[in-house]
Amino acid sequence: MLSLISAYWARPCTGVIECYVVKDLARWPPGRIPDEGLDHIRAGAGITMTTTVTGGVGFLARSVVYAVSDRGTPQHEAVHAYCGQTFGTTGPVWYSEGMAEMGQYWRKDDKSVRVHDAVVEYLRGSPPKSMDVIVNGNEFTGDSWQNYAWRWALCHLLANNTNYSARFRPLGLALLKKEPTSFEEVYGDMAEQIVFEYCFFLKHLEQGFRADLCSLDWNRKFRFPKGSAVIAAKIRADRGWQPSGVLVNKDTRYETSAGGSWQTSKEGGAVSADGAADGAGKLVGAIMTDENGKNFQLGEPFELGAHGEFTAASEGKLFLRCRDGWGELGDNKGTLTVKLKAAK
Repeated sequence: MLSLISAYWARPCTGVIECYVVKDLARWPPGRIPDEGLDHIRAGAGITMTTTVTGGVGFLARSVVYAVSDRGTPQHEAVHAYCGQTFGTTGPVWYSEGMAEMGQYWRKDDKSVRVHDAVVEYLRGSPPKSMDVIVNGNEFTGDSWQNYAWRWALCHLLANNTNYSARFRPLGLALLKKEPTSFEEVYGDMAEQIVFEYCFFLKHLEQGFRADLCSLDWNRKFRFPKGSAVIAAKIRADRGWQPSGVLVNKDTRYETSAGGSWQTSKEGGAVSADGAADGAGKLVGAIMTDENGKNFQLGEPFELGAHGEFTAASEGKLFLRCRDGWGELGDNKGTLTVKLKAAK
């Protein structure tokens, strides 16, 4: 795991991280673990204790981990220990705990969501917690597993969504180095887009969800089809909602046709835009609305298939996708060419 996080922050781990991972406290001699470590272990948790000595422009740090023997706690604490020894700090609470939660789930070459089922159930069943509260709220390390879940969700999205990941790593490094920066300074011009994708992520969160594959293309140009003009779009099976390039008017009919084939699993056969008998692989659409670039909303999905018509329920931008489970996009293959025009 240390090799993965060292690669992410592009800094080798400084020194050896000392870890005391406890399965049965009765087998440990008295005095071997300090009282603060004992308290956390008895509570079924862990703690990282970092001692830092500064001199001039440099520092020396030593981190010691005390943790219960389970699947995630030692890994979580090891992230704190790495940051403490390498940077001399773990950053603000939202970043420190969010990245440590990511660390316990990290797997090589796997960007999919793989968290405890309770985390998924809690986040999907709760009203979205505002990013401002997560980042700037009066919260502290060890407060609650629910707060840790929100921090993980925000960090996972920003680290993996292709719209935000390029800014997230430099932001994190600046926070760890205590350089003058802030979440708002880095992402202020993208705030509305992040809010939409953050809420979308929480709404559709499930094991296997790929934030990188579900990143929205905010740069595609849209236009109203005029006369008999046709607007074409390439739609991939292994992506979330993708822009069609078509602006639609409310209560106006549009014709669609889709050529090509795709598949929604490695074992499954290729299907057309009409999809399989169970509906998987069917071409579906949804209309995105906004208020002058704010308050983005995505309407209810509707079926399109290989050939057909639809009447727009509202004015907005038409998005398209291959119908499949949100946690199952990673093994999809194929691309359709979709053509759209105003109906006669």
